[in-house]
Amino acid sequence: MNELPSCPKCQSEYTYEDGNVYVCPVCAHEWTGEAEAGQQEEIKVYKDANGAVLNDGDAVTVIKDLKVKGTSSIVKRGTKVKNIRLIDGDHDIDCKIEGLGDMQLKSKFVKKL
Repeated sequence: MNELPSCPKCQSEYTYEDGNVYVCPVCAHEWTGEAEAGQQEEIKVYKDANGAVLNDGDAVTVIKDLKVKGTSSIVKRGTKVKNIRLIDGDHDIDCKIEGLGDMQLKSKFVKKL
């Protein structure tokens, strides 16, 4: 007998095959074998404006004057930001800028120190 994979969502062993899709009757999760393998291998790499790989805790410099939405403040070019945190989303750097407070930046507007 052919051994079917357990459900990746709830780990149930009662999965069944429906065409080229696996189905879990416990949580109703559907998946293909190729799709699950691709999701596990996918790791997001964050890069700065020069293509250097960024990591949590790095220090970066802002390469362009950036307007702060909702205020008249500006993050000046050359501002150094220490101890960044990488997050998912459009603005992928979470940081604290002295004088402005907590802020999120796009990695394309910074360079690694």
